[in-house]
Amino acid sequence: MDIIQEMHRLIDAANAKNIQLRAIGGLAVQAHNKKNHPLFLREFADLDFVVAKKQRREFEAFMPEVGYAPHRQFNVLNGDQRQIYYHNESEMKIDIFVGDFMMCHKIPLENRLKADPITIPLAELLLSKAQIVHLNRKDALDIASLFLNTEVGMGDDEVINLSVIAALCGSDWGLYKTTSINLERVKEVVSGDDVALNSDERALIVARVDRVLDTFNGMQKSLAWQMRDKVGTRVRWYEEVEEVAR
Repeated sequence: MDIIQEMHRLIDAANAKNIQLRAIGGLAVQAHNKKNHPLFLREFADLDFVVAKKQRREFEAFMPEVGYAPHRQFNVLNGDQRQIYYHNESEMKIDIFVGDFMMCHKIPLENRLKADPITIPLAELLLSKAQIVHLNRKDALDIASLFLNTEVGMGDDEVINLSVIAALCGSDWGLYKTTSINLERVKEVVSGDDVALNSDERALIVARVDRVLDTFNGMQKSLAWQMRDKVGTRVRWYEEVEEVAR
């Protein structure tokens, strides 16, 4: 199965039924790799999507129609927030987030799924990677790919929307903290001698990362954010994420 073709097949089929289904995860990042940079090309084992919470019931009826069976036990227990399906023939796994993305931190998406025709908006896609507390090299490179391939500014049209990042991180200290740590980590990774980027590419990624970090300095911070900032990292600021058994 060509996983990229399958991603587009499912989104097109969902669109035909007016179901808002958008890609998230590494394959969503790859969908924005316009430069097709070889550093960021890799294999993908499964698919991740977000669907609107208000369309949950239509979506659950839709998945068997396009060849997927539910993980019944998981979906019964977690179906209002997250669901899992398996392709009937290949057994490829699909992970579905309902309304919001919730892992180490929560990223609301219910009202933002129309901003991009294929993936969740770039600002939230960036945060969905940057919110990983134990960031690995693969995810750091996914973040670097987003910064290399897309502008940083205002708006959602192939732009990492700084106003959205400021709004989300300015109201959630934990998300801000993890994102800040990981953006510094990305700068370290792309500066390494073992990363196949030229000097211009490295400089562009670092400059765009710094624009996000600069945004944190000037963003409005909620009272809850300010109170949580006083506690700092003495108290765990993220959720532990458990792997889902098949």
